[in-house]
Amino acid sequence: MPYEPDDYLSRHFQISGIDLASKVDELIQLSTPSTSANLNLYRDMLVTVIRMAQADRNRWDAKIMLQTLREMERAFSTLEQFKRRRKVTVFGSARTPANHPLYALARQLGTALARHELMVITGAGGGIMSAAHEGAGQEYSLGFNITLPFEQGANATIEGTDHLLSFHFFFLRKLFFVKEADALVLCPGGFGTLDEALEVLTLIQTGKSPLVPVVLLDRPGGSYWKEALEFIDRQLLGNGYIMPSDMHLMRLVYSADDAVEEIAQFYRNFHSSRWLKDKFVIRLHHALSDAALKRLDTDFADLCKTGGFNQQPFCEAESDEPELCELPRLAFAFNGRDHGRLRELLNAINQPSAWA
Repeated sequence: MPYEPDDYLSRHFQISGIDLASKVDELIQLSTPSTSANLNLYRDMLVTVIRMAQADRNRWDAKIMLQTLREMERAFSTLEQFKRRRKVTVFGSARTPANHPLYALARQLGTALARHELMVITGAGGGIMSAAHEGAGQEYSLGFNITLPFEQGANATIEGTDHLLSFHFFFLRKLFFVKEADALVLCPGGFGTLDEALEVLTLIQTGKSPLVPVVLLDRPGGSYWKEALEFIDRQLLGNGYIMPSDMHLMRLVYSADDAVEEIAQFYRNFHSSRWLKDKFVIRLHHALSDAALKRLDTDFADLCKTGGFNQQPFCEAESDEPELCELPRLAFAFNGRDHGRLRELLNAINQPSAWA
């Protein structure tokens, strides 16, 4: 949706007879390129800090805000160099020993992802995280470490490199785990892994995070995710707490190659998506055939608030992403609710038989 500037500061200080608003504008003009599309955003960031200073919040609140801003700015700056590279976040236990079958599996996963030009994001610690980075190698590894009361150094693959970020707050670390990910792979783990799994699924189910592949990876014969899915099916689905289509938001596999194939299949035709006002636009590598469009109108009519599915060219509203202008588009009035069904739609358009 269009950004609405916050005019609180100007109104407040006009009434107070203090011309602080013009000082903010002057600072923005001095520090920001005049061609920036983000002038209003930067102005309102400063306004927000000034409003907090005006209220003179307690020191703990002020330190939280300062630490948050610093960590986010540092993360944005560090990650800019990796902006055009696809990335996969891998979760799993830091306690998995190097002689465990899951450690070997995570190492194989890292190797397979790097072979497909996919960077591997982990929490930078030991266990599954270290194994995935060992397999990927430094060039294909990113680590988001967390500062804890006890010592937690980064693993040897990324220690001391510009591929490592350290966070003080878990919520910021989790934000970047999801924000940067084009796919997520979850190996068995403890409370943290389960927390990450459920939060990721909640974000995707509610549309607060873009739809990406969520792969549950276990060793052959392992029962960790199998029994977790049985619980979800019996208790959550069985009691009506989730929809049947929500089960399509994740897939259980038992090998590194199958995990990578699930990710590759997701992006076989699907490229990316965005909202343009009330239309949901899916960018494709291949246009769809007329017959496929008709099938979508029949099989996925429940996803549309009104109308049906239409293919359309690049439009002026997407001018902020000119590098994607050549891609075909599939547009429809998505109800914004049924993301499990949306995953089924993507599965359909990823089939070569649907392409023109």
